[in-house]
Amino acid sequence: MKVKVLCRNPDDYVRETTRDIQRVPRNYDPTLHPFEVPREYTRAMNATKLERVFAKPFVAALDGHRDAVNCMAKHPTSLSTLLSGSCDGEVKVWNLPTKKCVRTLQAHEGFVRGMCARFCGTSFFTVGDDKTIKQWKMEAPGYGEEEEPLNMILGKTVYTGIDHHQKEGVFATCGQQVDIWDEQRSSPIRSFTWGASRFLTELLASCASDRSIILYDMREATPLQKVIMNMRSNTLCWNPMEAYIFTCANEDYHLYTYDMRQLSMPIVMHSDHVSAVLDVDYSPTGKEFVSASFDKTIRIFPEKKSHSRSVYHTKRMQHVICVKWSLDNKYIMTGSDEMNIRLWKANASEKLGLLTTREKQAQNYSQKLKQKFQHHPQIRRITRHRHLPREIYSQRKELHVMKEARRRK
Repeated sequence: MKVKVLCRNPDDYVRETTRDIQRVPRNYDPTLHPFEVPREYTRAMNATKLERVFAKPFVAALDGHRDAVNCMAKHPTSLSTLLSGSCDGEVKVWNLPTKKCVRTLQAHEGFVRGMCARFCGTSFFTVGDDKTIKQWKMEAPGYGEEEEPLNMILGKTVYTGIDHHQKEGVFATCGQQVDIWDEQRSSPIRSFTWGASRFLTELLASCASDRSIILYDMREATPLQKVIMNMRSNTLCWNPMEAYIFTCANEDYHLYTYDMRQLSMPIVMHSDHVSAVLDVDYSPTGKEFVSASFDKTIRIFPEKKSHSRSVYHTKRMQHVICVKWSLDNKYIMTGSDEMNIRLWKANASEKLGLLTTREKQAQNYSQKLKQKFQHHPQIRRITRHRHLPREIYSQRKELHVMKEARRRK
């Protein structure tokens, strides 16, 4: 004789509270779900469409400058602080959560050519057209105190850029030559007479006006390597996660990613801009970078892809001169000709604010579905489609025709 007993544990189907969702028993046997893949494809299609519907990247505009924003610097320890320098010699310190300017100082006569924060975040450096290097306290002066620099160095030539060492009290400037300075001295400790400079611990890279990119080692007296390109590079940025990779922004509308161990040819050529690329900055993860161009747009490129995944533009934004990617990997800051600093989301459709556990799970599920079906024609078409201003659209078509004509020849 056989006896079968039905055993039902209330913990399996009864909600703990009335606010919980109903528990539904599921059987994951694939034979019971013959239409699983078509159902997932429909969900992936809906997730892709919703991503484009909710793609609203613009967050805020910070206005207050009286001339074009020429350079910006991130605070190394504070996510809410941004430094900006304009073409009239004015430097502003911004509080990003409140979108307010908390401090304004007249740093230079003429353009502020470059600025950077000290690695500990207690002070920052600026260089300008008046041939001076100035060090300023990050905190505003107290009541009744005058705004005075901590230190000032008068140079022989105009400096066009500055960057600070990541761990030591050493910084580099560039102009007619590249100089290495100690914070405690008023003369450079080393000068390189070969030809915008960026630090990577002991290694230094610069873009020269003779179309070359030069690598220096601070510990040696001579430059390491030099690569000459077809057109001049405006700036370059090191990958924060892969120390031997850097990307340079060029006047020929492209960006080039190089491996410094093999400079004979670039790893990837990134092409989508229709005018000179003026600035580039990597995300903290090193997986993507953002570029600013003279064509009034910014583009986000995956590190190893030749085409951008996203393009941001507005009707009012003019030539974008400088761009920075925030250290929490969520925002992008741009400075442009029409005196505004704009704040953008790095992921255009990302929801701001706190997310519940169910929202996070739904987002992760949608992301996996989109990755699974990313090569299907319809999903790929919707993912890649972007609306562009008419001028940029027509210029892209013209550049494509020219490229095809060169290829045929």
